[in-house]
Amino acid sequence: MNNSESHDLSFEQEVVGTIDHIDLVVVKLPFVTPFAISSAVWTAKEALLLRLDSDGITAWGECVADPDPFYSCETITGDCHIIKEFLLPLVEPGVSLGEIDRKFRHVRGNGMAKATVENALLDLIAKRKQIPLHKLLGWPRKKIMSGISIGIQESPAALLAVVEEAVQAGYHRVKMKIKRGKDIEFVQAVRERFPDIKLMVDANGDYRLEDAGHLKQLDRFNLLMIEQPLSYSDIYQHSILQKQLATALCLDESIHDLDDAKTAVALGSCRIINIKQGRVGGLMEAIRITRYAAANGIDVWSGGMDETGIGRAVNIHLQTVDGFTLPGDTSETRRYFHEDIVSPPVVLEHDGFIEVPGGHGIGVTVLPDRLDKLTIHRERLR
Repeated sequence: MNNSESHDLSFEQEVVGTIDHIDLVVVKLPFVTPFAISSAVWTAKEALLLRLDSDGITAWGECVADPDPFYSCETITGDCHIIKEFLLPLVEPGVSLGEIDRKFRHVRGNGMAKATVENALLDLIAKRKQIPLHKLLGWPRKKIMSGISIGIQESPAALLAVVEEAVQAGYHRVKMKIKRGKDIEFVQAVRERFPDIKLMVDANGDYRLEDAGHLKQLDRFNLLMIEQPLSYSDIYQHSILQKQLATALCLDESIHDLDDAKTAVALGSCRIINIKQGRVGGLMEAIRITRYAAANGIDVWSGGMDETGIGRAVNIHLQTVDGFTLPGDTSETRRYFHEDIVSPPVVLEHDGFIEVPGGHGIGVTVLPDRLDKLTIHRERLR
């Protein structure tokens, strides 16, 4: 039996102790360059952070929701409300992570809010046990493959310059965002210049099933995958499109939990799944999806949401889990921010791999001075 399928999530039995203080903090980090997808352009990263203090230990969770509803229906404001009024009241001393997970299921959707709380609790428990997060999850330390996500560029020439920089840096995989009018010509330019790189495209739901003939042109570029070409909520129509394309489809936005993954596999809607733990409700659900995918011959990788170093560290620890077969969106910190709120930053080694952060819990330290400088809202809940 595949290790990913049989591995017991024993950390679900870990018990939450007393929490002395709870804070919600919103930070705003300017991007080095604006980041554009088919549905929006962002010039800064606004991130909701959850801080837990217990017996001298400080733990952190990061919400991947944006301030706007252009990528997801969840927003920072909405998730603040869900976390305060519905999720944190369920986190009581003596309750296990598994019990919290089951209680959280009474709250419909809101996976980003749930992941925020779960991540902070896992960080806290790992720090109490004085072990790194990946060890709490049950997997050994290993080097992590790197991938880069390149936003939509103004011209093929501009895109080539960014891809050149990524290739020189040693990234194992390059993902380029596409949309109608900025697709075939742009992909062709990259493939002609870089015939051997692992290349994929991400449409963030910009196309319709009627565009199948147009998307079929992408088959000639030997792409690793086409990510979420159709509606962000669709699974069924992707199954029809996949049958018409030689290139593997990858589902992202339409996979919110294990049930969605099972539906996609049953319908043949994709051959690859992008697991964003911050969107599917946290690490427990992400690992369940990973195990199911591995048992059914589906490749998975860890997606990113332009997280600060807090969320980025969690994603790196997740990728120690068996079943992550493809490079994830795990770029260097300097690619996105002039300065992050944590130390150490994410850096690529000479071979393009990334080290799992050392130390206890998520393994990075939040820098108080930078946190204060970049904070735009702070609220103590307890």
